[in-house]
Amino acid sequence: MAGSLRDQLIGAWKLVSYQEIPVDGSEPFEPLGPEPQGIIMYTPDGYMSAQLSKPDRASFASGDWFAGTPEDYQAEASSYIAYSGPFHVDEEHRTLTHSMLVSLFPNWTGQTQPRRVSIEGDTLHLGTESPIQSAGKTVNSVLVWRRRAKLGHPSFPRRRLPPPSEQPRQKRSPHE
Repeated sequence: MAGSLRDQLIGAWKLVSYQEIPVDGSEPFEPLGPEPQGIIMYTPDGYMSAQLSKPDRASFASGDWFAGTPEDYQAEASSYIAYSGPFHVDEEHRTLTHSMLVSLFPNWTGQTQPRRVSIEGDTLHLGTESPIQSAGKTVNSVLVWRRRAKLGHPSFPRRRLPPPSEQPRQKRSPHE
């Protein structure tokens, strides 16, 4: 896909892999396991959102987001990464930054973080520009994403509803 880096980023990308490489030369690891789930989206108006997760996360026994146990909250926070905010591309230097307006990890809120970025066809490679702390180690993160098809694309058939004038009327309750 030709065009500017910014234009190439626009859309939704599915997470393929996420690895952290310790700067001390020790063994790389996969913080969300060998089959992480996730999506990152870049919008035309300059915002992005990243959601990454371990697969098969346990549900809260209470069924209530605000009534979990300390163990529920620890498992929730240690198996999910989420942040959103503006992104900026410097076309001349082919660089990308993510600014975190909100983040599950509060230390990131308000930060702007540079990313290593390259796109090859429908594959997006992102990484941290400088090392971060993760699992008690100083690491560089390396993530690979695959472009998702646009909604409405033939691979995502949608059921078309008839116009409102042709839809059956719902019966009203006698109490209305």
